[in-house]
Amino acid sequence: MAAQSTLRHPTDPLLALYVRYLDIIRLKARQTSRTTRLVAALSLTLSIVVSGYGANRWWRKKRAEENTARRLMRRNSGIRGKDGSRTIYVPYKNSTSAVTIHPTKPTTFDAHRRLFLQPPRASGLSDGQTPGVPPPQTKPGLNLAFLHQFLSLLNIMVPRWTSKETGLLLSHSAFLLLRTYLSLVVARLDGEIVRDLVAGNGRLFLWGITKWCGIGSVASYVNAMIKFLQSKISIAFRTRLTRYIHDLYLNDNLNYYKLLNLDGGVGEGADQFITQDLTLFCASAASLYSSLGKPLVDLCVFNYQLFRSLGPLALSGLLANYFLTATILRRLSPPFGKLKAVEGRKEGEFRALHSRLIANAEEVAFYGGDQMEKVFLDKGFKELKHWMEGIYSLKIRYNMLEDFVLKYSWSAFGYLITSLPVFLPAWGGLGGISELADS
Repeated sequence: MAAQSTLRHPTDPLLALYVRYLDIIRLKARQTSRTTRLVAALSLTLSIVVSGYGANRWWRKKRAEENTARRLMRRNSGIRGKDGSRTIYVPYKNSTSAVTIHPTKPTTFDAHRRLFLQPPRASGLSDGQTPGVPPPQTKPGLNLAFLHQFLSLLNIMVPRWTSKETGLLLSHSAFLLLRTYLSLVVARLDGEIVRDLVAGNGRLFLWGITKWCGIGSVASYVNAMIKFLQSKISIAFRTRLTRYIHDLYLNDNLNYYKLLNLDGGVGEGADQFITQDLTLFCASAASLYSSLGKPLVDLCVFNYQLFRSLGPLALSGLLANYFLTATILRRLSPPFGKLKAVEGRKEGEFRALHSRLIANAEEVAFYGGDQMEKVFLDKGFKELKHWMEGIYSLKIRYNMLEDFVLKYSWSAFGYLITSLPVFLPAWGGLGGISELADS
């Protein structure tokens, strides 16, 4: 008689865990009273009914909103709220998305008016006659006037700490810190790869290359997110300022009419300021945060690492070179801010000539003034071209100076700093200690 097999199928651990807890639940259910089980069944039934009713109401409300959104989107209209807000619907993927626009409150305009019309005396934003207008001798640059104007606009762009812009700035800061950390990791990994290559250790060298590729993929994602968040911040700033300007520009006071017909300081250039100049300002403001935040973090972290590795003499020389470089570049830098402002004004004037021709095309055609208009357009473009060529010629000399100072002189200074542990081991930090220990 054949021996019966004693092999057993291995028990599935997930099935065993399920059976165990199922037995525990059944045992607890048997131990409870009949009244408790009845109450539990009624509660479960009631929760199912309420959830189904709520889901049905939510679905019907969503369908009604989608139908309303399609109807309003075809009419290019919106819904006016009781608080003065306006809800518009825009296409989003295969559906529509609601965008609520809240108007700027009059109290907000009153609070901001003192920032622009009554600046502090120390800021230098008053020529003694017209408030908020700096005197002609004020040089554009990083001064109290610039800080006051920028912080005043920052109150509009970031109105409160719980706003969307604050979240974008915090996310941008987190990615900037992560990029600094990855820069330190990459620098340390560079040294390990070179060490393994010189030592001829193939296994560790290949492992270092693998880690390099892995860190490179993460660093690429971080750099892409930094650029993406910077663009999002620029759009958020522009949205805030554009809505603020529209509420101030198109109101019951007829400001759009007064600027065009009564205010000689702005005149026909208001569209240039609201569209092109505002876009450039928001892009510059978003890049300013990245351009200042990342170097400040790098300055603190890398200087600490250099102090540990190369000692106090290297850190002192590095800081002195920072200030010397900044002083030289600032002294010899042309006034690009003022030159760019004049370029923007000339761009606006050239654009205004075309707008005037379009607005008066019928009269120009009737009186045969096309040749005269052509002379005006050619003259405006010629002035703009000569001004831009002058800026580019100034940039050639400044770029030569900047390239030599920041690349070649700093590289030579870096060689001097890294030679301290070799020639002056007592002042060379951890590198000098290792040199003394080897000798």
